[in-house]
Amino acid sequence: MVLTASEIQKRRNEGSITIEPFNAEQVKSCSYAYRLNPIIREYVGHEDGKPKYQDIEIPDTGYTLKPNQMYLGTTDEKIGSDCCAMSLVGLAACGKLGLFVQVDADLGHTTSCHRWTLEIVATRPTIVYPKMLFGLVSFYENKGVLKPDVMRYAKFDSPQESLSHNLKEA
Repeated sequence: MVLTASEIQKRRNEGSITIEPFNAEQVKSCSYAYRLNPIIREYVGHEDGKPKYQDIEIPDTGYTLKPNQMYLGTTDEKIGSDCCAMSLVGLAACGKLGLFVQVDADLGHTTSCHRWTLEIVATRPTIVYPKMLFGLVSFYENKGVLKPDVMRYAKFDSPQESLSHNLKEA
């Protein structure tokens, strides 16, 4: 069951959902609109068989994402919950600009709390700005017994590239 706006705010006030910094105006009917952190990583190729990235700080004037280029960003907010699973998607407004946000890994595991890595691909040159509204996170009630999960990425607050350089290792 997805949580509604009032339940998201209630659980955040009680402390079972974390959204920091929090802005009540970003609470939507059944989600919270997260912002893009000003630091992104641009994929620039491979070195020694491993992907190589370059960190970019998005200036206030914006940064143009190149078409067919992969970037990693993060939510500006630390987001998590000890009682709910989360799902992160891009804003429809970003999609209509030709941005794919959260290309693959949109599920946030219960008990994770951090700045979520965002997988970003532009289909055409697109300007992004620091802390622009970028996507939505929804919170889902768990049903059944929670089994602790190995959270390989939950400890990172900066854009995190894959820890598996070979999918056989994943």
